[in-house]
Amino acid sequence: METIVFDIGETITRDDRYWASWSDWLRVPRHTLSALVGAVVAQGRCNADALRLARPGIDLDAEYRAREAAGRGEHLDESDLYEDVRPALSALRVRGVRVVVAGNQTARAGELLRALALPADLVATSGEWGVAKPRPEFFRRAVEAGRAAPDRTLYVGDHPANDIFPAKAAGLRTAHLRRGPWGHLWADDPEVVRAADWRIDSLTDLTTIIEGRG
Repeated sequence: METIVFDIGETITRDDRYWASWSDWLRVPRHTLSALVGAVVAQGRCNADALRLARPGIDLDAEYRAREAAGRGEHLDESDLYEDVRPALSALRVRGVRVVVAGNQTARAGELLRALALPADLVATSGEWGVAKPRPEFFRRAVEAGRAAPDRTLYVGDHPANDIFPAKAAGLRTAHLRRGPWGHLWADDPEVVRAADWRIDSLTDLTTIIEGRG
């Protein structure tokens, strides 16, 4: 592999703070919203549907703006990164792999991630590109950012419908990460097993893959 493209939520960053902040903003118990997230995951629905269940009729765009205006908008710091992120990305770059971080996040999330100075060649979000997963155009943009042919590009993510299946359809190689609710729930699903070129439990497993031992 010449390039590895990483999903963001539950691959690079934990979603704990994200959901906790929404719980507090909507004044919904954190356990309640967490359970709703689990329910929509199990049903194969969009995770934003958990917010719609918690607050029927919610205007998500308006709520995002209201949170920002109230000084309670998006926030990311070092504690939001999984522990294997910096070691794994650094090890891949040492081995000459181009590292791209690209997922379904807002433009603001992209700014916050770049401020963390990750060991990556490029950090981009769907909000900045104007196209989101699972649309094929997102993966075309990812390949362009990676500067390698699709079959020399590996996309790493936890979500089958947003990451593994569409990346595979776009001609990329894929690694399914057993991490977060989507990664754990669908890890042994037969369709995921067939679609994923590799199945990993940690980003550090990618070094073995790159060295041809996976």
